[in-house]
Amino acid sequence: MNFDRKELSNPQLIDLYKKLLKPRMIEEKMLILLRQGKVSKWFSGIGQEAISVGITAVLDKDEYILPMHRNLGVFTTREIPLYRLFSQWQGKKTGFTKGRDRSFHFGTQEFKIVGMISHLGPQMGVADGIALANKLKKNGKITAVFTGEGATSEGDFHEALNIASVWDLPVLFVIENNGYGLSTPTNEQYRCENLADKGVGYGMESHIIDGNNILDVFHKITELKASMIENPRPVLLEFKTFRMRGHEEASGTKYVPQELMDLWAEKDPIANFKDYLFRTFVINEDDDALIKERIKAEIDEHWAKTQLEPEVEANLEEELNDMYEPYEHEQFFHSDATENIRVIDAISSALKLSMEKHDNLVIMGQDIAEYGGAFKITEGFVAEFGKERIRNTPICESAIVSAANGLSINGYKAIVEMQFADFVSTGFNPIVNLLAKQHYRWNEKADVVVRMPCGGGTQAGPFHSQTNEAWFTKTPGLKVVYPAFPYDAKGLLNTAINDPNPVLYFEHKQLYRSVYQDVPVDYYTIPFGKAALLKDGNEVTIISFGAGVHWALETLSKNPDISADLIDLRSLQPLDVETIFNSVKKTGRVIILQEDTLFGGISSDISALIMENCFEHLDAPVKRVGSVETAIPFVKALEDQYLPKNRFEMELITLLKY
Repeated sequence: MNFDRKELSNPQLIDLYKKLLKPRMIEEKMLILLRQGKVSKWFSGIGQEAISVGITAVLDKDEYILPMHRNLGVFTTREIPLYRLFSQWQGKKTGFTKGRDRSFHFGTQEFKIVGMISHLGPQMGVADGIALANKLKKNGKITAVFTGEGATSEGDFHEALNIASVWDLPVLFVIENNGYGLSTPTNEQYRCENLADKGVGYGMESHIIDGNNILDVFHKITELKASMIENPRPVLLEFKTFRMRGHEEASGTKYVPQELMDLWAEKDPIANFKDYLFRTFVINEDDDALIKERIKAEIDEHWAKTQLEPEVEANLEEELNDMYEPYEHEQFFHSDATENIRVIDAISSALKLSMEKHDNLVIMGQDIAEYGGAFKITEGFVAEFGKERIRNTPICESAIVSAANGLSINGYKAIVEMQFADFVSTGFNPIVNLLAKQHYRWNEKADVVVRMPCGGGTQAGPFHSQTNEAWFTKTPGLKVVYPAFPYDAKGLLNTAINDPNPVLYFEHKQLYRSVYQDVPVDYYTIPFGKAALLKDGNEVTIISFGAGVHWALETLSKNPDISADLIDLRSLQPLDVETIFNSVKKTGRVIILQEDTLFGGISSDISALIMENCFEHLDAPVKRVGSVETAIPFVKALEDQYLPKNRFEMELITLLKY
């Protein structure tokens, strides 16, 4: 192996050697502890240390790195105290996740590291968002994100590269091509000769680097960092290396030909660099022994400190509270000036006022810039706020949601407009696995609003008409809002943007231009978890949200003799159970109307809550009304049959006769 020190001094070479040696010695310790049953699982990076160390040694400490589970060298080179790493792996409180997530599945703002989730791909989109924030700040910082060759097959990889290229984001996309994805060799994973070739399709500069040569890594990253500061752009790097241990220790390496193991053992990045330092008289045997002795003493001291720390004790209140970033609703008072506007106008007004209020707010979505969005809600925004903050996106919902999370991590607020709520299915993974769990996992907010134009009644068919709120009310860590009137639409959207937690904001397309209301001209907010009592009665409680509220109002106007409490939930998570229970205890009868198909919808949970908490007050079974158990059809006659609007009146009258 050839090493070129260039301008590096002896102390710099020795420092790189120490940085290489530390993660290797920690791993060797962990493998012993694993055999002793003192560590539960281990993902080894032995043989790949030069990549993690070389990159991290070049980047500034305030530049974000997004590593994988074989990048111990990233964490040690960032000088995280070893006892905190050990405590993380052992599930102790002084780790980074309070025992809630394992090994390297964590982030830390203190050390500017954002760990991966097991779905791998989304972290590349997160890197895009972090880099976009740096670009907006004009701070000259770059971001490095790691992946293995296996995850380059995931759609998120391609989406993230495309976004970074289109937006000229200063991201180093680091592929550690180590030969195997668990047991699957590279010739069964892709057919191009080199993964670096994939950069060509995205108009992206790419390089192939010897991942076992610490000086090649260090020099190339140094060169690229300087260049990317002058000319911000993404760069794809394929590091040729090898995984000398199993995917994780339990899987072993029996599927790897022995001659391949022998070949790469000769390319060991530490042994070869040590030999080079010996040959060039940078260090000798005594120096090496002293270096190892000091690292071993540090490892042993910090391991002992971790062992003295008590085991985590379950605290239910803390667990529940940590699902969300704490947020106290801030009330804004407005003048008496109002305007009679539609739901669509109210949403546009909220977005505009929030863009003025929060200079760190970025809106992203397909066609939202000059075109103004599919429904023209952001029309004129580019002229007022510029294309840096009103960003057209490629058609890649998953990476855009991940990028929104990256913006949040790096100090911005983000709104993502799904062109239709149906399309969120291709962005589902980062919403439910990244945004929803992030604060619980490592105490980091996900300051993201996902706007969801939804609902039927417009004959738009199976892929443009769903109301899929139940996908998200099921997921702890998300907030779900669903207004039915212009006043609520504006106030709740302002609150959603202020709230540092991820919010799914549903806006019914049929209500966009059909419902008018006098709405304050000024900026104001409405708290989450507070339902609106639209009608006061004593015979029955009607609970609904979105378009269902208007169907219920229409039914009651046709049946003026029915004395009903009509509750518009407005927010589904958090849910205003107090208003629901108080009404049920008064009326003794309940009917819940939702537009979604019935089975598994939120009405089922509301019904269960009522049965569990108000059973003795009921004079009849709780009734749920929802859409037919099919996909939503296109033709009007079929859509009318599908939707529950025409069945609701009959079900309500039947319930009153019970």
